[in-house]
Amino acid sequence: MTSAVAIIANRAGIDSQALICEAATRWRKAGARVVGLLAEDSDGEGTCSAAFLRDIATGNRFSIQLDAAPAGTSCHLDATGLNRACAELLPRITSADLIVLSKFGKIEATGRGLSAAFSRAIAAGKPLLTTVSAKHAAAWSAFAPDAVWLAPDTESLDRWWLAAKKQPPQ
Repeated sequence: MTSAVAIIANRAGIDSQALICEAATRWRKAGARVVGLLAEDSDGEGTCSAAFLRDIATGNRFSIQLDAAPAGTSCHLDATGLNRACAELLPRITSADLIVLSKFGKIEATGRGLSAAFSRAIAAGKPLLTTVSAKHAAAWSAFAPDAVWLAPDTESLDRWWLAAKKQPPQ
């Protein structure tokens, strides 16, 4: 039996957001009810790798980047945008076949940001696909110790999804 929760390690040279976006699009076209949030950049402007979250099902776009970092930090992440995106997604998780979330990062490691969506998907026993960087791998492993790490390629994602969708909810 495979884990219902899978992650791809964010690494240099791999566009993990594009990979999971392509997979989610393919699975939706095949009839799966896929919901979630994917990161999008700001067309080269800004300091963070992602400036927006896009809702997979509705297409709604949420700004997650502040114009200026708060005093005492260099992080431009806008927690308000993350919270709005998460709040809109939460009601659809229990009726979905699969949840795809852009990443588990520093804000989720503190129980904020998209952490409520991660928790609801896991509690509902829903297949969940996300990414995580090496610096947050320990926090992720503490959060979801039974998750499976996938190679960053289409075949690995498809094999996982095929196995995960055949499992009864946990």
